[in-house]
Amino acid sequence: QMQLVESGGGSVEAGGSLRLACTASRDTFSSPLMAWFRQAPGKEREGVAGIVRVDGRTFYADSVKGRFTISRDNAKNTLYLQMDMLKPEDTAMYYCAASRYGGDWRIPRTYNTWGQGTQVTVSS
Repeated sequence: QMQLVESGGGSVEAGGSLRLACTASRDTFSSPLMAWFRQAPGKEREGVAGIVRVDGRTFYADSVKGRFTISRDNAKNTLYLQMDMLKPEDTAMYYCAASRYGGDWRIPRTYNTWGQGTQVTVSS
């Protein structure tokens, strides 16, 4: 069964840090590509960071480069997003996603499994 469950969201002041976690079923965690997306009210869902299973390559949106780090713990079937130097514009619902076939990591339709989301709110 393909399944993703996010955790770790919350409220933080600008400049603070949060770490999101996404626990996956074994089948889902074997997906070749996984990523974090976010969606703010009234805006489209956007790719934040992606990671390739086979070689660990990572990808980041320009808006988060140098502040966010995506990683995976294969022993725990868990995907992480470490978010540092948070800004009010990072406020959004954050989603974990897995792609069975790979593709352009930035495009939502690349992914066939999604979590329910976890809210991140950054105050100024």
